[in-house]
Amino acid sequence: MESSRTNEKIDEVPALTRHEQLFRLPGLERNVLAASAAVFLLFLGEELWKKFLPRYLEVLGAGAVTIGLFGTAKDFFDAIYQYPGGWLADRLGRRRAFLLFIAIASLGYLIYLFSPSWPFVFVGLAFVMAWSSMASPAIFAIIGDALPKEQRAMGFTIQSFLKRIPMAVAPIIGGVLIAKMGVVSGVKIGLAITLALAALTIFVVKAVNVPIVVSAPVNIAGVWRSFHHALKRLLISDIIIRICEGLADVFVILYVMHVLNLSAAQYGLLVAIQMTTSMLVYLLAGRIADRIGRKPFVIATFICFALFPISIALASGFASLVVAFVIGGLREIGEPSRKAMIVDFAEPHLRARTVGLYYLIRSLTITPAAAIGGLLWKVAPEVPFVIAGVVGIIGVIVFTATVEERYAS
Repeated sequence: MESSRTNEKIDEVPALTRHEQLFRLPGLERNVLAASAAVFLLFLGEELWKKFLPRYLEVLGAGAVTIGLFGTAKDFFDAIYQYPGGWLADRLGRRRAFLLFIAIASLGYLIYLFSPSWPFVFVGLAFVMAWSSMASPAIFAIIGDALPKEQRAMGFTIQSFLKRIPMAVAPIIGGVLIAKMGVVSGVKIGLAITLALAALTIFVVKAVNVPIVVSAPVNIAGVWRSFHHALKRLLISDIIIRICEGLADVFVILYVMHVLNLSAAQYGLLVAIQMTTSMLVYLLAGRIADRIGRKPFVIATFICFALFPISIALASGFASLVVAFVIGGLREIGEPSRKAMIVDFAEPHLRARTVGLYYLIRSLTITPAAAIGGLLWKVAPEVPFVIAGVVGIIGVIVFTATVEERYAS
């Protein structure tokens, strides 16, 4: 409430300098900027090798089913780490939790770096996921803490925009490294760079300063009871959409390189096209969503989730894959709106735990999807992509029919 009154007063003052106006833009609050910068730095490192991990596993001796199980393991860790991450962020404070997550993830990068065979990569995954999964509730909570409701979609837009810059640039660099140095050496160089960036991120995180909200102890069942019914409906449709993604996601690089015979560098370029598309739509979509409502943007996102795997299966070469990866980029058009909806429905003193529980349920439910995708791949490489598209269409219908517009604004 206090933030709203402050913003109204700011709007009445016409004499702000350009510099002052810049730092009053939604999403440019100090804590949001610090958290976004931390995400930027670690993603800059991770995206050098992250998209190439299925190929890395393959070179280390893993087969298609094992690679599918790796995707399932990733979803499993993503699930079980979310709520503890939220609990730690609420309990320790955002900054101390961030520092802990970076330290754990860095241990995982070291295990990846010195893995002599594919089982070690599974061990490393258990540590690496501490950043991308445990830190997520804290990032959501910082945006919720720092910005009023009418600015949160734009806040998530700024954070997501900064996150996508390395996702657009780094895979190209990673693809070139792999093309010149080989898969193993290229990935290891990327991991060494990631460790250096993790050390730099520690200094950035020290700028985060969000007071801890002291409240009576609440267990996980109490957090679930605090969920608004519209949030539960969003969760159901989101689960269906993420099953769609999970069935095919880890096999995209294998389909592009093995079935369509493209190089690692070409794949990196396709990922860059996808991320650039995301960034182009982010700023406009986030600003409009805060004004006219979030539901149309979430529907558009879910539709693109359904179309992306189908467009991959229909592709015949690089040109058609460009179209497919543009659609993949458009999947992000409603992500700031969806994230803002989650934060809007969360009780302030349970904010990080609400986000953590939401993603715990979502990720745990979709955990088998990648392994099922591996079995479908053995039938024919196109099959997991087609099935994923059908599941995605179901998710679009469920969200459209169950989440009312008044709760998505």
